[in-house]
Amino acid sequence: MTLPTNADAGRQNFRTSVINLDRPGDPTVFGERTRAEAAEIIARYPEGQARSALLPMLHLVQSEQGYVTADGIAFCADTVGITKAQVLAVVTFYTMYKRKPTGEYLVSVCTNTLCGVLGGDEIFAALCETLGVGNNDTTPDGTITIEHAECLAACDYAPVLTVNYEYFDNQTLDSAGDLVGKLQSGERPQPTRGAPLCSFKQIERQIAGFFDERTLAPDAVGSGRATEAGVRLALERGDTAPSYALERDDAKRDHAKRDGAKGDDARRAGVKPEGAEPAQPEAAKQRPSSHDAPLTTSAEDTSHAHRTGSGAGSEPGKGKGE
Repeated sequence: MTLPTNADAGRQNFRTSVINLDRPGDPTVFGERTRAEAAEIIARYPEGQARSALLPMLHLVQSEQGYVTADGIAFCADTVGITKAQVLAVVTFYTMYKRKPTGEYLVSVCTNTLCGVLGGDEIFAALCETLGVGNNDTTPDGTITIEHAECLAACDYAPVLTVNYEYFDNQTLDSAGDLVGKLQSGERPQPTRGAPLCSFKQIERQIAGFFDERTLAPDAVGSGRATEAGVRLALERGDTAPSYALERDDAKRDHAKRDGAKGDDARRAGVKPEGAEPAQPEAAKQRPSSHDAPLTTSAEDTSHAHRTGSGAGSEPGKGKGE
């Protein structure tokens, strides 16, 4: 049986093209600094939960090699104590993990419904033609990788694109073409919102949790008039969102009061009371969301505590009634 080469694997299935059966990956290619940073990432999580560090570790790998290589998969697997198949399952699920070398600038064009209708599809097609590459491809000089994105969560500025995850809003064919032209010539245009542009490897370090002050902009604007229009209108009209947590708690108290009254009537009549559905009090509907109470957790759920034998006053290993 002849094993497929990398190129053959890429042609057969892009999603699994990172697998190289001839060379399954060498975790020792990563230096001491990367290993120390991987240990720092793992230390962010509870003891015994090293596998939870996989996502930022994959970004760390991309900050070193520009994409997730077979070596990176082996490194992550060895470091967090899982199999390479488990790492690969994560890599092929999330689109932010690249399986081919990525350029200095990752240009993501939103082609989801609103952006697509307002020009995103045309912008993506025009940029691919201008750059001479297709989706998920990189220009020969290694400057730009282009991809279409299903949604960039900026419908209020459609059509949009991002460069290394920084936003360029309200794009047109001309403005998008001008942007990639500047990137190819060595310029770094200022994003519409957010921090100044940095390289793909630099932004991957930031996503992994390692910050370089030179690439940050603490005072950068994160939203604009279009995003805040709904909030301003709500303030002008005096609208508030319902408080679901208090709504639930008030309903429980109202339910308990009604059950208590029913119980009194039933005891006087010598009849066992039946349960009643809680009614939603009108006052709870009017409370603003800024007054929300914390949500109940399993530790505060007395019925859960009784079922598990962990309630106040219970002995270890003994449930309710034992």
